[in-house]
Amino acid sequence: MAQQFNAQNIKKRLSVLVFLKGSAAPLVMYVEKPEELYAELIKTIKSPTPVLIEKETQGPLKKVAFVSNQVASVAVQEEQYV
Repeated sequence: MAQQFNAQNIKKRLSVLVFLKGSAAPLVMYVEKPEELYAELIKTIKSPTPVLIEKETQGPLKKVAFVSNQVASVAVQEEQYV
């Protein structure tokens, strides 16, 4: 039997994806305020001086660090989960 899901049980969460130069898979970062992290990362990678970015996250990655000049792009992703 196929299990039916009620649409009210489906939740949404946002994550920030960081694509690094030379890496095939993005870093997926779950944080409390993804829009703020996205804006902070965009501001940091626009800076001409490389900066070490170190963040704590709530997902499988607990801590992550990378240099701003290695970031190819940044995105916000919405996910549905039960």
